[in-house]
Amino acid sequence: MPTVSVQRDELFKALGRTYTDEEFDELCFEFGIELDEVTSEKEQIEREQGKEKASGASDVVEYKVEVPANRYDLLCLEGLVRGLQVFLEKMKAPRYKAVAPSNGSMQQLIILPDTARIRPYAVAATLRNIKFTPERYRSFIDLQEKLHQNLCRRRTLVAIGTHDLDTIQGPFTYNAKPPSEIKFRILNQEKEMTAPEIMETLSTDSHLKGYLPIIRDSPVYPIIYDQNNVVLSMPPIINGFHTRITLDTRNVFIEATATDLYKAQVTLDTLVTMFSEYCAEPFTVETAEVVNPDGSKVQYPLLTYRKETVDVEETNKRVGVNLEPEKMARLLTKMCLESEVVNNGKSIEVEIPPTRSDVIHACDIYEDVAIAYGFDNVKMTVPNCNTIGHQYPINKLTDQLRYEVASTGFTEALTFALCSREDLSEKMCRKIEDVPAVHIANPKTLEFQVARTTLLPGILKTVYFNKNMPLPLRLFEISDVVLKDSQTDVGARNERRLCAVNYNKTSGFEVIHGLLDRVMQLLEVPRDAKTGYRITEAQDPSYFPGRCAEILVCGKSVGKFGVLHPDVITKFELNLPCAVLDLNIMPFL
Repeated sequence: MPTVSVQRDELFKALGRTYTDEEFDELCFEFGIELDEVTSEKEQIEREQGKEKASGASDVVEYKVEVPANRYDLLCLEGLVRGLQVFLEKMKAPRYKAVAPSNGSMQQLIILPDTARIRPYAVAATLRNIKFTPERYRSFIDLQEKLHQNLCRRRTLVAIGTHDLDTIQGPFTYNAKPPSEIKFRILNQEKEMTAPEIMETLSTDSHLKGYLPIIRDSPVYPIIYDQNNVVLSMPPIINGFHTRITLDTRNVFIEATATDLYKAQVTLDTLVTMFSEYCAEPFTVETAEVVNPDGSKVQYPLLTYRKETVDVEETNKRVGVNLEPEKMARLLTKMCLESEVVNNGKSIEVEIPPTRSDVIHACDIYEDVAIAYGFDNVKMTVPNCNTIGHQYPINKLTDQLRYEVASTGFTEALTFALCSREDLSEKMCRKIEDVPAVHIANPKTLEFQVARTTLLPGILKTVYFNKNMPLPLRLFEISDVVLKDSQTDVGARNERRLCAVNYNKTSGFEVIHGLLDRVMQLLEVPRDAKTGYRITEAQDPSYFPGRCAEILVCGKSVGKFGVLHPDVITKFELNLPCAVLDLNIMPFL
């Protein structure tokens, strides 16, 4: 969950009263947030680096407040104060307005077709006649950073750019150009550089180097410039020095480029609603027009209000209370959701403001009723029904088999549910196209690219890391594998498997065969071709030819066992024979 740092005195001044730490902690609890820490810059440095490093550091007390990850409106002092003031009923939730410029000249951002190759969307708006103080400026920059880390997913979905409008002239153009054609002076640098030089310079910047891979390998880089070819920014990396925001800035042009248009709209709405409070006309934002590559025009910010209706009886049932409609409407209003009773007291009509993008379903409204009422005020009750709890059958069977297999001399292993493509294909002497594996869209490491379709690679890796232990090594695991299945609603299904490995100077085929017979005895499956199980010769590239058998129960295959092919053994960097059992235990429920 995100943590917002605010200066205590500044916060109390905005709230209009002083609290003790305990009182403010209680207020946070009632509002559904948490006072995580009371500290200061000096204390932090002393704790992390020692007292001698803390000389000259500020001893101003800071509150670190933990807020829900989906409450983007609480990620800055302004939103936090506004939410608490409304909750305490000291003010009404403000009405946010998007208006056309008074001079009739609307700022325009033109998106060119080449942007589709890298970041196809953009939105824009203007904060007119805003007044910054050092505290407001710091909060303005901090909110952008919080949004970048949270909603914008480290700038991969959305990147925000803020510019001094009085230093540039529209219309503005959003294009994508080859890196060699981009040249401008970036923030905190003394000279102009080309895009490759900028990327090289920022590769050592502790703050920005993490964003470089987003566009580094692209043949074109996004770029925004005005009608005089003054560069505003190279999203999602950095803004230009020419348009930097200062305490003297009075008109702020905001642009956000994105790979997700909806997230860009929410990001822009959040930023302008938080800081339009400081405009000459509070809570009013000047619209900007975005011209899409197809010629269509859209004005931003949207700042849309919408209405939802919830049933009073259903809400009471879900929360576990018995509130009158008027009380429920008042509680929702305290959460910045203006509400009124309709339908003769049977329903509540709730207005969702542009700051509450987290409200997408009736259950989100139920949650706000519960928060405003107070979770600690909800009486604990016994459900008005008779239920009998029991263990899920597959888990019960799994626990029983674990105990019995361990009793036969095998040691249980617990391996990763993800593995590499190589583990399932090349190392098992198969083609990846023939493996019904679920692939991870954006794997962070080569070790975790797909969901495992068999437990065997994980156990063989475990054997490798323990091959210096006394022989024989007998390991087993009973866990789920994941298989692609077009017949299910999610396109995949889980299957509980038992896999056992015997690693020794000889293969120990008879050991694995004996384990199979013992498992079947425990499952009360007789050795019978029609009503029980039987084994038959099978061909599998992972097994030694003529040393692989298929296990059939009532004529249906439930697994295989045999001696692994030498190629499989050597690819897992082992040097002794292995006999394995791979059994699906789902049919035995």
